[in-house]
Amino acid sequence: MTTEGKVGVFVLGCFSILAFTVIFLLNAQFSGNTVPYHTYLRYAGGLEPGASVLFGGISVGKVKAVQPGTSDPTKVEILLEVKKNTPVNEQSVAKLGLVSVMSGPALSITTGSNEAKRLAPGSSIPSQEAASLDEIAGKMVGVADNANGLITQVRGELEGITSNAHTLLGNLNAVTGKPNQQTIQAVLNNVNGLLATEGPKIGRLTDQLNTISQHADATIQNVNGTVTDTREPIGKDLAELQATLQQAKALLSDMQVVVRTNDDKIGDTVENLRVATENLDQLSDSLKQRPWSMIRIKQPNNRTVPQEKVR
Repeated sequence: MTTEGKVGVFVLGCFSILAFTVIFLLNAQFSGNTVPYHTYLRYAGGLEPGASVLFGGISVGKVKAVQPGTSDPTKVEILLEVKKNTPVNEQSVAKLGLVSVMSGPALSITTGSNEAKRLAPGSSIPSQEAASLDEIAGKMVGVADNANGLITQVRGELEGITSNAHTLLGNLNAVTGKPNQQTIQAVLNNVNGLLATEGPKIGRLTDQLNTISQHADATIQNVNGTVTDTREPIGKDLAELQATLQQAKALLSDMQVVVRTNDDKIGDTVENLRVATENLDQLSDSLKQRPWSMIRIKQPNNRTVPQEKVR
């Protein structure tokens, strides 16, 4: 063996020893500072042992095994190890994720809640299923089918809109045709002639309206001045009238008090007046029947008719 071959063998041996040492140290380091967990998924999405485990997007460990579940073969059991003191809690959720677009799948664990209880080593992490490629493809097919139906519907509606647009354009062409243009031009000419003829009258009418407006403003100002001048005397008269009404009200109250106090006496007085009235009525009747009673006390004898003497 030549000297170059011996040197090459020696260098390769040194690199092998160095690589073995580094791998051994890393395994020893991770084996003493990692905590095992497991989770279950129905779709692993190509996840393999050695894939990264992310906690909140940070690499904290590796996937150790991916195998069918022992108790439920329809689920995929994923064994993983994460760094010690990783705050995996009861609200953390494991699901498929990606480190980057070009890399393979990874197992992503959400941070959960700081108030939630920490999971003990060896516990099962709750999982959330990710959509598989087949499910995504099926949804894409459904979306495509719906899109085809929507495109067909829109195409039919567009045809109807196009037909309506053609009808509208035809109506516009009919409206804006030469006969209608001539009619509109004649109407505009008539309007121009009317404005030219009646323009001076309109101007005079406007001047008269301005004059009337000015007179109306002056009249309103005069009325305002009159109201302002008479407002204070009227206010005083109203105040005096209010005072008089208050005095009359007080007088009526006093009269009511007097009437209520002398109610019995007033009744006696009314009764006496009634008796006196009856006496006056009797006296009047007596005077009508015997007017002489005013002069004589005794009634005279009845007068006899004189008789003729017999011859």
